[in-house]
Order: sequence, then structure tokens, then C-alpha cells
Amino acid sequence: MKIKIFAIAALGAFATACASTPPVDDTAPMRDPDPIAAPDNTGPVDTGPGYELGSTAHFVEAAGDRVFFGLDRSDLSDEARATLRRQAAWLASYPSARILVAGNCDERGTREYNLALGARRANAARTYLISQGVDPSRISTTSYGKERPTCMQSSETCWAVNRNSTTTLVGGYTN
Repeated sequence: MKIKIFAIAALGAFATACASTPPVDDTAPMRDPDPIAAPDNTGPVDTGPGYELGSTAHFVEAAGDRVFFGLDRSDLSDEARATLRRQAAWLASYPSARILVAGNCDERGTREYNLALGARRANAARTYLISQGVDPSRISTTSYGKERPTCMQSSETCWAVNRNSTTTLVGGYTN
């Protein structure tokens, strides 16, 4: 009899633990306090030795390759706009480069919801890049939803990192 009571109590505790919802923190992930200055539009940006100008590594170092979003949000923060302005300036220096903007989400929510949210995030970044003078024909978008996390832990810190849109060079660049 004692075993049955213990088993029922343990099952109840397990179900309660699984049903709990983690606390939600809507803050953006911490970023490097010393961002790289935005390049001017007078020519290729030199980030110093070690990077071939026009390469993927050069793009990431000079402009940054991702912007972050709040929980269930697809609007751009001031920091996201600054990163996208640097990307637009870099792309102006390399007019044959083409990019893919991929929207990503954290692990919470359904697959369908996260695919739609990821698409909104990618399109928000695309729209802003176009407003900064990037030719729309150079930009493709996709949504990976929650399928390609960069951080695998179930914590607010990782969820914040996974809520992003990532810009990848896909053609017309050196590398």
C-alpha cells in the first residue's frame, strides 16, 4: 500500500514539474560593448590583416551577421538597425554579393508558429536592408523556425541568442 501511495505522489510531483513554465525575460542578449564602426561607402572596408576583403569572415567582422529579437517579437531594436546599416554599407562596397536572411526562433512554441515568426523576422531585416539601399534582388529570405538553434540549452540566455535573423553571403563575393 505504501508503495502505491509513494508512486502516486512521485507521479504527481513529476507531472507538476513538467507542467511548469520557465520565467520569461524579454531582454536582448548581451553584445560586445565595443562594436566595429560602420564602414563608409567610399570603397572596400579593411578590417586589418587576416581577412580577405569581401570574404565571409570579412563580412562578419566588419558588419556582423545577426540581429536579435525579443520574445514573440519581429520588430527591430536600435541595435539591430545599427547592425543592418553596417551590413547595407558592406553590401554597397561589394555590389555583386548576394545574401540569405534566415529567421530563427527559440525552442518554445509550435513548429508552425515559429516558422511564421521566423519568416516575419527575416522579412523585417530584409525590408530594413532595402530601405538602406540594398537591391531587393540581392536578398533571399527563409525561416528555420526553431530547427537551427545556435545554443542548445533550455535557458533564457540561450533562448535570447536563438531569437535572431542571420545574414549569410550566398554568392558574388570573394571566398
